[in-house]
Amino acid sequence: MTYPEVIPISYEPDYHTDHIGQWRDGQFLGGVVAAFREGYSMTEDWLSHKRWYAILHRFSPDGSYLDSRIECTGADDRHRESVDAAVQRLSEWLAELPDVEFGDIAIRPFRLEFDGVVFGLILEDYEGNEHAELYPDNIGFYPPWDGSYDT
Repeated sequence: MTYPEVIPISYEPDYHTDHIGQWRDGQFLGGVVAAFREGYSMTEDWLSHKRWYAILHRFSPDGSYLDSRIECTGADDRHRESVDAAVQRLSEWLAELPDVEFGDIAIRPFRLEFDGVVFGLILEDYEGNEHAELYPDNIGFYPPWDGSYDT
């Protein structure tokens, strides 16, 4: 399989990739996402296990991973409070980055775990087809590697 060195991601306002772009020292990928901890099996109280996270990953200008800010803001049993808190936290973090411009990015694959959840852009082989999956968002990127994605 032949993957590009960097995976392009298209900026789409008011959609899944509406918090990506460049800042003075590189690129960023932010968002608000819900996820279950790894190994969780569905139970009747699933809303208390589905957690909301504010995320902000930073990358160098060449797309190399630098660091991440991730915060769990609550579970889905308090949906509105948890989501509002995550949106607020992401807004604060973005406001701290100098010279933010939203737009397309191109980043290298990376992987990390936080709070029992996998985060990252991970190269995978799905039924013989190469792709990169953004976790925990479950957004897939495929050839021709033009930044478009599938949810």
